Amino acid sequence: MSQRLIFPDAEAAADALTFASRTSRLGDSGVRLQAANGTLAMTSAPLAPRGLLDATPTVLALRALPVDPELVCDLVVEAPLLVAAPDDDRAVILPEVAVSPAWAGVAPPKGGWEAAGTLRAAVLAARAQFGIASVAEAMPADPGEDVVRTVRAAVWGAPDDQLAGLPLGAAFAAFALGFIVGEEDARLLTAGPWSRLTLTRGHILVRGPQRIGLGPVRATGGSRED
Repeated sequence: MSQRLIFPDAEAAADALTFASRTSRLGDSGVRLQAANGTLAMTSAPLAPRGLLDATPTVLALRALPVDPELVCDLVVEAPLLVAAPDDDRAVILPEVAVSPAWAGVAPPKGGWEAAGTLRAAVLAARAQFGIASVAEAMPADPGEDVVRTVRAAVWGAPDDQLAGLPLGAAFAAFALGFIVGEEDARLLTAGPWSRLTLTRGHILVRGPQRIGLGPVRATGGSRED
């Protein structure tokens, strides 16, 4: 029998498949599955460089879900190959083969995060839509893969003052993965070269230089760890 992820209810299983489906439509279709102590952390890379000369920023998306407390795993699989079990709506069938994308070796810090302000979800959505339009406008007819990656890196890697200096790709990741829902403020935190946007539905993690403190950022007080 194929290996399975067992969730406490059908809603959590459907949530995992929705995250996988959205991931499969982005640049890299891999999804990392890390389970321990009843929590499954699903991580994908909406944006990640390929090679030393690639200017694409590293932007990771993380969604945490409840799972069988006895499950312990850490593997990366192709998101399109995660499928619902036909005989149990609480289960998701794992593919038989794992993959090893380069971004999976990039580990954000687990602690040491310091509060750096907030960003309105509406601003994230607006900047994501601006970036999507900019990519479409800059793309020539019948572009090859190299041209596509160059255009995407130029647009999504650009620091954005309305995002406190984070690359525009951070807003794109939150928008494309469905993390922007309703009116809320995303908490902005930093740890060394990493920045994190925390929303109700998930986290966006960005590695690279940023200019925290510019744009519409509001102070949130002392440091806090998640």
